[in-house]
Amino acid sequence: MEEKNYTGLIPEQKDGREITAEATAEFQNASQASAFYKEARGRLLFIHNWHKIAGRLSADFQLTDEHGKEVDRLAQKDDYFRIDITGPGSDAGQGYDWARVEEIKEVNSEEVDSIAILVRPSSNPQTPNPNVAHFFAKKSTSTFVITRENNKVTACIYDRNIEANEETKQPLDKLRNAVVGLGAKHGLSKLQWQALVDAFVKQD
Repeated sequence: MEEKNYTGLIPEQKDGREITAEATAEFQNASQASAFYKEARGRLLFIHNWHKIAGRLSADFQLTDEHGKEVDRLAQKDDYFRIDITGPGSDAGQGYDWARVEEIKEVNSEEVDSIAILVRPSSNPQTPNPNVAHFFAKKSTSTFVITRENNKVTACIYDRNIEANEETKQPLDKLRNAVVGLGAKHGLSKLQWQALVDAFVKQD
């Protein structure tokens, strides 16, 4: 699959594993596709609705501001994802995994519209603990993309340079991250992301 990297936010794959999920909706003309792109764009940016639209395969995502306070709005740069996955949460994350929105970028032209959210594992913004509170290491990234190319709208998620987070000093977190990270690298993330991209471009 060719990367939809019109925004330039998808990092180069260097180390670890990579996971890609993609789903496409096709329309009779570019006008219809442009209208649906706006709808899919809204689904992408309304983070705390992801679990509802993706179903039981999805973790529960809650958007927070830079201080870790829950917010009910579209995602912005420097926000955080507070992620509740099935099973034990991390001690550093107070039961959750955390990721920071590093960048959101959108490009628009007559032929192409594309928006991307670049997210990276982070520390818990609600505490002074500097340890990454996520089962993936800090160098890992996830880029969530909605793209319209003429009469097609495509949703993609690109996990790049993913490795389990082994840098934490807390033994239980290290064990938990190794187990959860291994499962995610070997198929569980792909299943979850595929359910989510399918939901982004589902036509009612």
